Amino acid sequence: RCRVPGDKSISHRAALLGALAKGTTRVRGFLWAGDPLATLDCLHRMAVPIARRGTELFIHGQGKDGLQTPGQPLDARNSGTTARLLMGLLAGAWGERTGTRAIITGDQSLQKRPMRRVVDPLRMMGADVRWVGQEGCLPLAVIGGSPLQGREYHLPVATAQVKGALLLAGLHSQGTTVVCEDQISRDHTERMLPSFGVAVQVSDVSGGQRLVVQGGQHLVAGDVVVPGDISSAAFLVAAALLVPDAELVLTGVGLNPTRTGFLQVVQTMGGQVEVVAFDNRTGEPVGDLLIRGGQDLHGTTIDHTLIPRLVDEIPVLAVLACFAHGETVIRDAQELRYKESDRLRTLALELNRLGGEVAEQPDGLVIRGQGGLRGGKCDSHGDHRLALAFATAGLAAQEPVSVLGAECMDVSFPGFSALCRRLIS
Repeated sequence: RCRVPGDKSISHRAALLGALAKGTTRVRGFLWAGDPLATLDCLHRMAVPIARRGTELFIHGQGKDGLQTPGQPLDARNSGTTARLLMGLLAGAWGERTGTRAIITGDQSLQKRPMRRVVDPLRMMGADVRWVGQEGCLPLAVIGGSPLQGREYHLPVATAQVKGALLLAGLHSQGTTVVCEDQISRDHTERMLPSFGVAVQVSDVSGGQRLVVQGGQHLVAGDVVVPGDISSAAFLVAAALLVPDAELVLTGVGLNPTRTGFLQVVQTMGGQVEVVAFDNRTGEPVGDLLIRGGQDLHGTTIDHTLIPRLVDEIPVLAVLACFAHGETVIRDAQELRYKESDRLRTLALELNRLGGEVAEQPDGLVIRGQGGLRGGKCDSHGDHRLALAFATAGLAAQEPVSVLGAECMDVSFPGFSALCRRLIS
């Protein structure tokens, strides 16, 4: 029985909204890991007072006018969420403030990831965002003095990072900002905004959503409770399924319906996972999961109807597919080529090294499950989701699995190795 670290996506948003709000925001369950710490560091460079007391985070927000021009670039490190949400936050907060300028950068991996998908709609709203290095990628500069005008924007690809950035920009724009998506992506931003006093209209439209936020709204500090991260829980769920006679209870896991596609697929594959307790009092659904190992898993198909709800869990699902019997097809997942690594290419390469039969496709993978993996040596490619997935495979492979660069697991799941040792001892 154990608890997983706090949700990474929610931790980012709690910190950013707390910085924009007036007053002190208390965050319980914050994820003290690489990506959210990058967000806190960027806020610190803009003179936002932040304090940690025990396990709790306190953000002393000064309102949008309290953000100061940083004296050095804002380093998002390896965090795409930090970089993209900061663009929207700064474009809106600095819309009418001349003389403000911030350069947003990141590590080598993040500097290769696409940023035009955020920059283009922000420019449509009137934001002054300029490429500093290679066009389309970090580093870039957000410059104040250009008042934003609300617009309606239809997301070409369902992505919570772009949606969140546009909602943050819309808070401090003139008029109304409307964001439409054909499929519902993670909705943590729109769930959290009302707890900071912001009204967001959400309506279902043809399988997707239409979000409306009025400009000129001011945020008021509040309390945020961060549930356990279901993306981190996925690795322990997989481990418990793969180890015969295992029984594991994961407590306080976030069960936001935009994030539970992984559980749906696992159950379709024959895995025994059930919700044994449920709570919905904090704005985010939370529950305890009971997982029992030893079931025979079988292949399945994962396509566009599920991808937005499990995009981060594809690496561990690919591992489960190798231990299943029959063929698993993953399609419509080209977004995975723009993560910390090209996850389609690296998953196929490394799982085949471990004895899998994985074929890379332009938009996905075809995995021929043989009921297990041989084991061996593999490379994380600096991608925390891959390192965690390969380590999980090692718990059930025929031979040990050695993961090169496994220290990157701390980006999202600090203490994973120690927790696994405790659970199997």
